[in-house]
Amino acid sequence: MSVPTRRRRWFTVCALTASAALAVIPPSAASGRGANPFGVRVLGQLAHEREQSVGAAAPHLAADDDDGNEADEIAEGADQYAEARTSPGVVAPGAYGAAWRDLSRLRSTGGDWHHLTGLPYDSDDRRYRDIDSNSSGGSGDVTGRMAAVAADDDGYVYAGSAGGGVWRSRGGGGHWRPISDRLPAQSTGALALDGSGRLWLGTGEATTNADAYLGSGVYVLTHPHHGTFSSRGRVGGDELDSTTIHELRFGGGKVWAATSKGVWSHSTHRLSGAWKLEFAPNPEFLPGGSRADDPDAPYKNIANDIAVDPKDPAKVVLAIGWRSGDDYNGFYTRSGHTWTRITSGLGDLPADADGVGAVTFARSADGSRYYAIDQSPEQLNTNPDSGLEGIFVSKSGSPTGPWTKIADYKGLAASGSALTSPGYMPGVQAWYNQFLTVDPSDPRHVYAGLEEVYETKDGGATWSTVGPYWNFGFSCWSIDPARQTGDCHQTTHSDQHGVAIGRHHGKSYVYVGNDGGVYKRPVDGSQDASGHATDWTSLNDGTIDTLQYYSVGIGKDPDHGGLSVTGGLQDNGQSVLRGDDKVMGSNFGGDGGDTLTDPGNGCNIAEEYVYLAVQVTQNCAVNDGGWVSDPAKATSYGVAPADNATGEARFIAPLAADLKNPAAWVAGGRHVWVQNHGYAIRSGSEWTSVHDFGEGRYATAVAASGGRIYAAWCGPCNNQGFARGIAVGNADGTGWHDITLPVDGTVPNRYLSGFAVDPKNADHVFLAVNGFSRHWTEGPGAGVGHVFESTNGGTTWKDISADLPDVPTDSALVTADGGLAVATDLGVVYRAPGRTTWKRVGDLPAVAVLQLKTSPDGGTLYAATHGRGIYSVKLRHLR
Repeated sequence: MSVPTRRRRWFTVCALTASAALAVIPPSAASGRGANPFGVRVLGQLAHEREQSVGAAAPHLAADDDDGNEADEIAEGADQYAEARTSPGVVAPGAYGAAWRDLSRLRSTGGDWHHLTGLPYDSDDRRYRDIDSNSSGGSGDVTGRMAAVAADDDGYVYAGSAGGGVWRSRGGGGHWRPISDRLPAQSTGALALDGSGRLWLGTGEATTNADAYLGSGVYVLTHPHHGTFSSRGRVGGDELDSTTIHELRFGGGKVWAATSKGVWSHSTHRLSGAWKLEFAPNPEFLPGGSRADDPDAPYKNIANDIAVDPKDPAKVVLAIGWRSGDDYNGFYTRSGHTWTRITSGLGDLPADADGVGAVTFARSADGSRYYAIDQSPEQLNTNPDSGLEGIFVSKSGSPTGPWTKIADYKGLAASGSALTSPGYMPGVQAWYNQFLTVDPSDPRHVYAGLEEVYETKDGGATWSTVGPYWNFGFSCWSIDPARQTGDCHQTTHSDQHGVAIGRHHGKSYVYVGNDGGVYKRPVDGSQDASGHATDWTSLNDGTIDTLQYYSVGIGKDPDHGGLSVTGGLQDNGQSVLRGDDKVMGSNFGGDGGDTLTDPGNGCNIAEEYVYLAVQVTQNCAVNDGGWVSDPAKATSYGVAPADNATGEARFIAPLAADLKNPAAWVAGGRHVWVQNHGYAIRSGSEWTSVHDFGEGRYATAVAASGGRIYAAWCGPCNNQGFARGIAVGNADGTGWHDITLPVDGTVPNRYLSGFAVDPKNADHVFLAVNGFSRHWTEGPGAGVGHVFESTNGGTTWKDISADLPDVPTDSALVTADGGLAVATDLGVVYRAPGRTTWKRVGDLPAVAVLQLKTSPDGGTLYAATHGRGIYSVKLRHLR
């Protein structure tokens, strides 16, 4: 499908990519794709804008002319990331759990992984103030997305990451330690402390974004100050395996779980025994139901939150519904033994299905008030500005209301927000960004999280944007390299997901989790005249690494010795770690996709944003911001192939250099693009299309050696008529032909995710296949196997999976000695030269590894994980 041109944002309101099948977004449910044009305040401008006269920073802060919808962009990316693992068909519960058990039983290679990115990552690094960087936005040190946060009154803070597990700090934040590495799922949906001080973890991130993995259930840590989670602490049986868990709530001796498969409850006193299914609006779509194999099954029983009346725990209200709308959406309560939809009496809070989408509840500690955030499917599908219905209060303290609206997106935009451009206002991603909490000491003091952090101290009569999206555009901002963000104070990273209030050394703090990690400020903190907080502190001190890499690149550092290591990240741009760095910097902003790095000069870098929006630099994008007054001083350049302008590419599209000629690059969208200028390329017009897959088909993997190119495609790429194939040809445009891959043939009818070409023989190539095999997938032609080999240029293929566990496989790499390393959703496996069986490499937790590269000398293997940073291991130890 055609997608409007995307332009880089310094911090995109974006979410893309730990263990279990992903929830896909059916085309019919995506939010208004291709519609709702909007502008967004940016500092970075693309190449044609650099040609304009620039006298000051102010002109660069006007809304750009992007005609795409950022929230729509995320939905598109979500669909595409999930498609690789689920199409065609529906993945059965237990798939990832079985894969983790099988992987754990493999013999291990020698050697240990070396963690490279366990140090601060400064998004405001003054060295990298180039045209497309994050620097001076105000978020400071960042890490990967935090889906949930909990805190107690003893200075302990718990952060649950999207794909890198749960972490603990005992000093009010900082000096973190991982505490869930033994679990088969490292994705977090909910964290909650109960009345006895136990820490409850609901696995499976529930933000319905692209890289939200399902989980393996709910776990309890009885002694959270010093213990770690283990499988022995799982609550109940397998009932919540392969679900996402949005919230855990307590009341009446029960814990309630709002999940992607309805609402469940369990005793908080006895942790054994099965979970009880309290309510599922469409039980026929649940596992075992008559329509469990329906492609829309993942969207038919979504529960967002549970509100338990503090005065009467038997009175419970459920917030149910898919964010893009369905006829079952609404609020439900129990009448006798039956759950019924509330159709009236809620006051301002909508009762109709069109007005109820993603919902978050919060109640005051004294039980006098309930608050709620509601995202509206109708607003999402029709309002270009925002999907937010509003923020509401029930002053009776009952979740049944009556409810009064105390904020809408227009009011929040006027409260000091950075999101004031038409089409890009507070709540534009309310289906993805939500948190809500009440100060335990004051029922009128509330924090709400959307893209930004908002605070009211008078029960909603007035609001302040205490954590604006960024500092760009505010009068306090300056590019002055001598100052970090001019006169602006630090803000939080954008895109809020988790919140908690705790105490440390007798003082109360609010902790927020977002796409950049964890931040805190005093509950009684200060604000400037614009309502922005003056006292946010980043807690991402480098001891916590949950960075979500899509890619990694390695080259010799031309200035500092050693190696320069770089990689593209979910919503945290491109990190660069120079040879003598003690702090990583960010030289590109937005989302970082695929990466190319010159092995001989690690400051020659090509980085993809999304949809093949390729940028290139030849000095690591080092810049003091001088381009603002002199565009000629820019040190990075937009060189996107033409498929970027038409949107005819995957969200994270493939990019590769020829194994024999590093200056020859291949990029894949609808077309296979080639350019031969290497890092000296300066314009997208320098790409040449050498093959057209055809309308509706987009590249999923490309590789080249000696001018021979392998390119895999899909289209359609989802359950609505999934198709895939391979084309082979030459970089000069000759010899292109499709490889015959029948649905019932050797290569499964699943997503083809990566090629690995033998450097010694271009006809010898390996293919990585994503998704699960037929045993776990209900769908046509799923087939079996994950790694295939061809010795005749792709004409025929042989399944060499052997004892490889049935786990989604993301990429492969032929090592210098002829071995084969394979990246999977649960770690890395290796097949030694001359062997037919596989070994597990090292002892990573259950984290997805999306890409593998080797060092310039070929002696070290580097792994880009999507949740735990970048790791390396010496290849000589793997034999």
